[in-house]
Amino acid sequence: MVASIAFYVLAAATLLSGLAVVMSRNPVHSVLFLIAAFFSAAGLFVLLSAEFLAMLLVVVYVGAVAVLFLFVVMMLDVDFAQLREGFAKYLPLGGVIAGLLAIEMIVVSAAVVTRGAASGVRDVPAPAADATNAEVIGRVLYTDFAFLFQAAGMVLLVSMVGAIVLTLRHRPGVRRQNVHDQVNRTRAQGVSVIGAPTGVGIPDDLPQAARTPAE
Repeated sequence: MVASIAFYVLAAATLLSGLAVVMSRNPVHSVLFLIAAFFSAAGLFVLLSAEFLAMLLVVVYVGAVAVLFLFVVMMLDVDFAQLREGFAKYLPLGGVIAGLLAIEMIVVSAAVVTRGAASGVRDVPAPAADATNAEVIGRVLYTDFAFLFQAAGMVLLVSMVGAIVLTLRHRPGVRRQNVHDQVNRTRAQGVSVIGAPTGVGIPDDLPQAARTPAE
């Protein structure tokens, strides 16, 4: 009974937060609603005894992606009114593309289910009764799917490096830090001793106010 009530409450909160993300006019509010949707979805994962996925959703998406996006939105001077000008114009095309993607996902899912039912599912040893969800997922990732897991990590690494290279701009006249030159810098290169004349004193025509030291 309690689990059913929690499911309906979390599911309703997830749906309402998702609608608020796309309907909110303020991008900062949209990010906050997105964080609320992530927390609600994490609660649903906990009800399904998938605590590892719930922790992953909160730590990765809420703690990194959503907060980083919020900082980017708040720091960048983006004219969101100009971005929304062509929303109604491209809405039919976007709807057609979204429909095609949904149809492709349904066809692929049906094909995978049909192939699995036809070929049969291989015998997988049942996990121990005291094994946690994170332990079971770790064993599967690093045994049966170790190569695919490492390949996915390499793809993400290459995409991250490519994004940095594409967005890096070298502007002329901008002073940048050179660690090698800083480490190898000597005292003669950084300090200049200028000899001041001695015995000159203070000129007689200097005003009295300038002679008095400032308090």
